[in-house]
Amino acid sequence: MSEITADRWNEFLQKNPQAHILQTEPWGRVKSAFGWKAVYFQVGLAGTQMLLRALPGGFQIAYIPRGPVGKDWSILWPALDRYCKDHRVIFLKVEPDAWEDDDSLLERKLSGFVRGDPVQPRRTLVVDLQGDEDQILAAMKQKTRYNIRLAEKKGIVVRESEDVAAFYRLMLQTGKRDGFGVHSLDYYQAAYQAFLPGNQVALLIADYANTPLAGLMVFRSGQRSWYFYGASNDQERHRMPTYLLQWRAMQWAKTHGCVSYDLWGVPDYDEETLESQFEHRSDGLWGVYRFKRGFGGQLKRSAGAWDRIYSPALYRFYRVYRRFRGGINA
Repeated sequence: MSEITADRWNEFLQKNPQAHILQTEPWGRVKSAFGWKAVYFQVGLAGTQMLLRALPGGFQIAYIPRGPVGKDWSILWPALDRYCKDHRVIFLKVEPDAWEDDDSLLERKLSGFVRGDPVQPRRTLVVDLQGDEDQILAAMKQKTRYNIRLAEKKGIVVRESEDVAAFYRLMLQTGKRDGFGVHSLDYYQAAYQAFLPGNQVALLIADYANTPLAGLMVFRSGQRSWYFYGASNDQERHRMPTYLLQWRAMQWAKTHGCVSYDLWGVPDYDEETLESQFEHRSDGLWGVYRFKRGFGGQLKRSAGAWDRIYSPALYRFYRVYRRFRGGINA
């Protein structure tokens, strides 16, 4: 059988420690609590965690975030095709754990797929954590280094916390201020609790005079780390709490053996466009880019999304429907 249990998947990932965190069993467990079902497959040295979401009429969609894992994906596709056809899957969306530079190789690995709409942010900034702390700081913009030190001088204290409810209150304020969607408290609690037993997550809160000002969740898997969720209120912003918060998250990741810190999501434009427009644009992720660019990360673009279509008519209908309702929430 190519379908395996969650325990077997964890055993497989022990032999593939550099798999993306979105391919780990705790992530599948989180998504399974919020509208998805995680299933696991292994054929030879290749495997994947696949998420399924039920649609009206008994149909489903399937999604592989930042996978498959292993080199020879071709041996996986027949097993996935059989499963998807048996379970009335309209299409399978794959977002490989690869950068745009690998496109020619991916086209061979993804024979029979067509380009699809991405779910995860395509462009990001990745900070190199391999040097010592002075080297990491030296790679940052001067203003960012200044703000980190200013926060320390002005009494900002960053601490690890288990108070997800306090973090959620900050998220609500940030979402209202900046106009973006916020998950439920249960979602953030589930994400935190799923990765906590393996020490793969830290909830960091920046305080001033014992008052929470900002918070973030940093996740790690193998030698990589990711900044997925962050929030701040409007109090004491001149003390620059978010700058020190990010630096402490990088230090946490580095202490746990990570060599990279993915800031996870900036506007999907080339570097020349980003650098020429960030000072006078604040829509969408532009304000986020203005902040994140200061940490000295390398601009990277993912390989994007690829769809394997099992029902062409329903696939076309679904894509039209999602344009009006928004993309896949995963």
